[in-house]
Amino acid sequence: MDPLEDVLALLETRAHVSTGLMAGGEWAVRFGAPSGVKFNAVRRGGCLLEVEGTDRPVELAPGDCFLLTQARPFVLRSAPGVVPVDAEPVFAAAEGGFARVGRGDDVLLVGGRFSFGDRARALLLDALPPVIHVPAGTAHAETVRWALEQIGQELLQRPVAATLVAEHLAVVMLVHVLRLHLARESQGASGWPAGLADPVVAQALAALHGAPAHGWTVAELARTSGVSRSTLAARFKRTVGCPPLDYLRRWRIELASQRLRKGTETLAVIARAVGYGSESALSTAFKEVTGSSPRAYRGGPAA
Repeated sequence: MDPLEDVLALLETRAHVSTGLMAGGEWAVRFGAPSGVKFNAVRRGGCLLEVEGTDRPVELAPGDCFLLTQARPFVLRSAPGVVPVDAEPVFAAAEGGFARVGRGDDVLLVGGRFSFGDRARALLLDALPPVIHVPAGTAHAETVRWALEQIGQELLQRPVAATLVAEHLAVVMLVHVLRLHLARESQGASGWPAGLADPVVAQALAALHGAPAHGWTVAELARTSGVSRSTLAARFKRTVGCPPLDYLRRWRIELASQRLRKGTETLAVIARAVGYGSESALSTAFKEVTGSSPRAYRGGPAA
């Protein structure tokens, strides 16, 4: 099992494609802090991205895309010093699926946002930098460019079910952007995403996600990864931030939490499904990790 796929599925990842932006001449647009993860891609032209709390602007060229993983206001502008206008009235006046600012259409951007389940920040977003920029020239970025081209065509031509197709393509783009980021800048990630960049730790993570109910030992994971027990234990803790079996326990509790939120299975059934031999064993582990009992969690506001 691919841990990235596993987490994105658990978080119920959804894409929401928004109105595009056409701009020309001197222009600048100020956006409020987005909900979820904001993404934009430059289909034509170029501009500057300025995100609140970051050190310097990001220069965006044709084919570039970016993700904002935190809720921070940002500005897109043609050049430094241009006074920005608020995005809300600009996009309220959009026609034909595109908002317009400045004079001309030298610049074309498509974008939207990704929404996730309640555990997204703890499981994924906190492990990523606030801005992920993928330049068009990034190695192995062909699939991202293809997805962006297809999204742009869907939004411009508006065939039947264009929004649905564009949103599915956006999720494909998200997976590839995260892959490229983790491969290119593993030091910019922490937790399990950082582990994916270490070939030894990645094999152990894949084994844990592939069979979370299995009674794993560190020695067995080490054999799966082709290293000694001590080597795996040290590399796993250094990259992921916790020992392998502690990670397994927390992932089992995430899986149990999802079943508690979404279904009506008994605690005994859930316990067996996630690798605990009894309801009491699950309850003990669940309370150690979450501070709440499974029964209280199922009936409480957090669920």
